[in-house]
Amino acid sequence: SVSLRPWSRTGVRRTCVQRQWAVSGSPEGDPGRGRGPPPLGAPLPIFRWEQIRQHDLPGDKWLVIERRVYDISRWAQRHPGGSRLIGHHGAEDATDAFHAFHQDLHFVRKFLKPLLIGELAPEEPSQDGAQNAQLIEDFRALRQAAEDMKLFEADTTFFALLLGHILAMELLAWLIIYLLGPGWVSSILAALILAISQAQCWCLQHDLGHASIFTKSRWNHVAQQFVMGQLKGFSAHWWNFRHFQHHAKPNIFHKDPDVTVAPVFLLGESSVEYGKKKRRYLPYNHQHLYFFLIGPPLLTLVNFEVENLAYMLVCMQWTDLLWAASFYSRFFLSYSPFYGATGTLLLFVAVRVLESHWFVWITQMNHIPKEIGHEKHRDWASSQLAATCNVEPSLFIDWFSGHLNFQIEHHLFPTMPRHNYRRVAPLVKAFCAKHGLHYEVKPFLTALVDIIGSLKKSGDIWLDAYLHQ
Repeated sequence: SVSLRPWSRTGVRRTCVQRQWAVSGSPEGDPGRGRGPPPLGAPLPIFRWEQIRQHDLPGDKWLVIERRVYDISRWAQRHPGGSRLIGHHGAEDATDAFHAFHQDLHFVRKFLKPLLIGELAPEEPSQDGAQNAQLIEDFRALRQAAEDMKLFEADTTFFALLLGHILAMELLAWLIIYLLGPGWVSSILAALILAISQAQCWCLQHDLGHASIFTKSRWNHVAQQFVMGQLKGFSAHWWNFRHFQHHAKPNIFHKDPDVTVAPVFLLGESSVEYGKKKRRYLPYNHQHLYFFLIGPPLLTLVNFEVENLAYMLVCMQWTDLLWAASFYSRFFLSYSPFYGATGTLLLFVAVRVLESHWFVWITQMNHIPKEIGHEKHRDWASSQLAATCNVEPSLFIDWFSGHLNFQIEHHLFPTMPRHNYRRVAPLVKAFCAKHGLHYEVKPFLTALVDIIGSLKKSGDIWLDAYLHQ
């Protein structure tokens, strides 16, 4: 998914500040605040959900993993996935999210030990709220079945061929200009090939960002920096910061940056809210029309370029900045001899606009038509299924979309290599059928049309609330 939200310098800076929250002392009436790990060998303190629910504040965050209670207040800023990602699970059972995001659980548990402060009382359910315990148990059995089938193991040949065909397209585009000259026909053909290459780079770096290719997280990250930086000119850290939040809480306002797009676009529950409050910054009843002007053509060319650069500078991601600089150096050195500086810039703009259309349509077809609103504290499987849908598979659609047509499987198992989505899909369908969860699959063109339909529906809801409240 993608956000069209205007970049905020203050917001970016805030995400990079490494605050060390001073959580000390134990205010009267709250014996849990500031609690450190129990002494070695001492019995673990017992907590109830009503106590845990009190610790979902900035600088005061607890969460539950496998019935054990952890105080992440001070450590959250050092979390490799970002403080927001782990903080979004404050005062919740984060067991399934923990399993979904991490490959080597034995390694990660070492970081949890110093944060352990207690465990749930024996009579307390593992999940807070009215969640279906049998559904959660069955989903964990489903994940175990996928692990037993070795569906989390990557086929390195598959991904090597993906990288190879990207590099081949980059070379082919240059050879077309070199052999045929910078005419209109050759330039258009080269721009199309480069746009396809860039689109496929999005997919490959996405796989690497989810650590679904190599067994070592470090190898995935280094490879992602190469693909995202050298082949695309973007920051891997910036992408992961945004995208992991999306996976943790898809389609949840203020937790998923991809749907926190007001006041430019109104989605889901925000339509009613803006209408009731008589807010009219833009003609939202026509947002399905101005979407064509500021959505697909400009996302990667304007919003992503600005936000990405700001993130690298404000967060001081100098390695990512060097990787991005290497992309622009290579691109301009490759094409300036044929077009000059101005012509090369125009070629770059053309490629970005073309890939931007691909990016917006492919990523939004699975999410915008689904439920979008505020936090409802669902279990992992239900929250992912409420926010995602699939598109009918074919060899072409699988390749063209980077297997994002299997969005349900991807969201349930984000570290699973994409070539295994087809194999796990029947198990997911059976799980959904058993528990009455909607497993939605659409034709490709229907999914694209539904983007516009959902924008129009939200705009109409806003107008109705605006006029009649």
